[in-house]
Amino acid sequence: MALLPLIIWLIEDLLYVIVFPGLVVIMIIVIFLIYLERKIAAKVQMRFGPLWVSKKIGGALQSIADLMRFSFQEFILPNGSDSLAFLMAPGLMFSFALLPLIFIPVGPYYTSLFPSGLTILFSIALITITPIYAIIVGWSSDNKFSFIGSLREAFLLISYEIPLLLSVVAMIIIYKTLDYLPAVAFQEVHSLPGIIINPIAALVFIIVAIRSTGRFPFDITEADSELVMGLFTEYSALFFGIGMATPYIELYIMSLIFSLLFLGGWWPISSHSAGLIGGLFLPGVAVIMKAFIVMAILVFLRSVYPRYRLDQAVRSGWDKIIYLSIIAVLVSIVEAIVI
Repeated sequence: MALLPLIIWLIEDLLYVIVFPGLVVIMIIVIFLIYLERKIAAKVQMRFGPLWVSKKIGGALQSIADLMRFSFQEFILPNGSDSLAFLMAPGLMFSFALLPLIFIPVGPYYTSLFPSGLTILFSIALITITPIYAIIVGWSSDNKFSFIGSLREAFLLISYEIPLLLSVVAMIIIYKTLDYLPAVAFQEVHSLPGIIINPIAALVFIIVAIRSTGRFPFDITEADSELVMGLFTEYSALFFGIGMATPYIELYIMSLIFSLLFLGGWWPISSHSAGLIGGLFLPGVAVIMKAFIVMAILVFLRSVYPRYRLDQAVRSGWDKIIYLSIIAVLVSIVEAIVI
């Protein structure tokens, strides 16, 4: 009987990570988001495949055809590749993209698998680890295009990681906490979302989120017109599918964090709501809906923006974005004194 509370605790956290808002919800959102991205791009750029294939059902057969192709395609291991790194890196990249979810609450009664007041710090730390495996993917492939893609990822990682940290630090200064729950409570008490409190930090975070997830105009490491498929040129079958899905998972995680730090989280749903529906389900739906709106806006960029050159992207990171992030921190210091 003494083990029963521990078992219930583990089941709750496993359901959180696997079902809601975990892997199951992520897969549903990723599938719908890829479909939405294709439809928007097809409308804007007249891409006939997603737009006209099975037109009566909205072009859904195009996505089903791609899923079947990835599922039944032969996997090829290049002769010159580092076999262990080549096989493990995509899975590790996928896993570390998913791990921050452990520390991201979607409701006021969330209980972390690792109870701590440092959930913001832990989630951001895990986000910064994921690109390392992207670099290993390109390095282990024994392909010049993949290797160039990994070098680009390294350059971009260095130039945009500091602004990411500073934009989060700016909000930590205002909220006076390293935990998401008090951060959302602060926005609820003052009836102001973080995007209004410090719009500069919000702008920096959203730009870095676009860069971190490889959305246009920062689709530089893949750059299919220059590098075939960049990091994943040598991958096929489900391994390629994992590589394709990982940036969408990163986008989901970054959008959840943005919704908690800058959009008020589950607010205006009260933190004092009780019951399974009001206390657990509705706050989670509110956070995920806000995150999905952010994701939809970011995938729309593919239809309207051209790709930056590597030097342009790196220069903007060191020359403009980092200065904006420093200004955001200074604004937060002033506001923290006043509020």
